[in-house]
Amino acid sequence: MKYVILKLLRDKPRHGYEVMKELAEELRGCYSPSPGTVYPTLQWLEDEGLVVGKDIEGKKVYEITDTGRQFLDEHKDVVEDIFERVREAVDRAVGGTMADINRGVGRLVKAAYRMGWRAKDDAMRRKVAEIVGHAAEEVERLASSA
Repeated sequence: MKYVILKLLRDKPRHGYEVMKELAEELRGCYSPSPGTVYPTLQWLEDEGLVVGKDIEGKKVYEITDTGRQFLDEHKDVVEDIFERVREAVDRAVGGTMADINRGVGRLVKAAYRMGWRAKDDAMRRKVAEIVGHAAEEVERLASSA
């Protein structure tokens, strides 16, 4: 994880949530790292002097240091190997349009839960449940005609 995060931070400084989001996108939704994985790794990288965390507008933004760049350069083969293996595994698991389905399901789940938690009343929650139910029925109907 340290190599992957360092590589992302080499591209541009990011806060922890951005690191998690970018990793999930790189892995096409197959894996979303948890805060319990990312933040301790960021702290370790900072403790080792490979990144520096700066408070910017109330968020801790991490930036790779020269030492971190040197570390990545020294371990370039390892980093490239990690990304190549991950890309191959993801392509095998959800290559092509499966990635689109995975993203769509993720968006639907997020939107439904967000609306459910923010709804002003149970009527609104029932409407969300109805919409999700209709979507499931449409997919099931499509599957039965295939």
